[in-house]
Amino acid sequence: MKKRSIAIDGPSGAGKSTLAKRLAQELGFVYVDTGAIYRTVGLAARRRGVDPADGEAVAAMLPRLSVDMGYGEDGLQHMYLDGEDVTQAIRENEISACASKAAALPAVRDFLLEMQRSAAREHDVIMDGRDIGTVVLPHADVKIYLTAKAEARAERRYKELLERGQRADLEQVLREVVERDRRDESRETAPLRRAEDAALADTTGLDLEGSFRLLLGIIRERLDV
Repeated sequence: MKKRSIAIDGPSGAGKSTLAKRLAQELGFVYVDTGAIYRTVGLAARRRGVDPADGEAVAAMLPRLSVDMGYGEDGLQHMYLDGEDVTQAIRENEISACASKAAALPAVRDFLLEMQRSAAREHDVIMDGRDIGTVVLPHADVKIYLTAKAEARAERRYKELLERGQRADLEQVLREVVERDRRDESRETAPLRRAEDAALADTTGLDLEGSFRLLLGIIRERLDV
């Protein structure tokens, strides 16, 4: 029986991961956080002292990396780097920039593409990222482009960091959000863009519950779940 797939793309801080996790629980799908996969490569580069924007250096590092994805007893996705569970380590704020730079490299995207597609062949999945509907799963059953104004996304990210006990400055977080948008939208390989057949979901003025209901409605309109 053909597995069903839902692709959620959008800029950093739009709430893709939070909403995709909840939607997966509601629908009985497996959630695949592709951002976590790229963060794992970004963490590897940082730990090895490799500039994540240096294509040649990162490409040389990849064959020696072991990047794996699994699901724990909590049902949540865990990332493993060379056998170590780095699920928490990849959420440090400085890893975001490393992940964004590494994700712009063709070698990195090729290295991780099959891992993502394999998950979609084996499970009903909700997958979120930057190029799921355009590159990774171009034939996904449902495609959603989730966005919000940069200021709203920065405030959400700022609150998230504070809740984790990390120090943060709202203006700095906003600058990082704007810069990441610029990098993701202008990169040559798989730039961030809305797929032609993706539904647009702007959650600028919505809280978490309102955003969830918006996306759930879109999915149920397009998929019998």
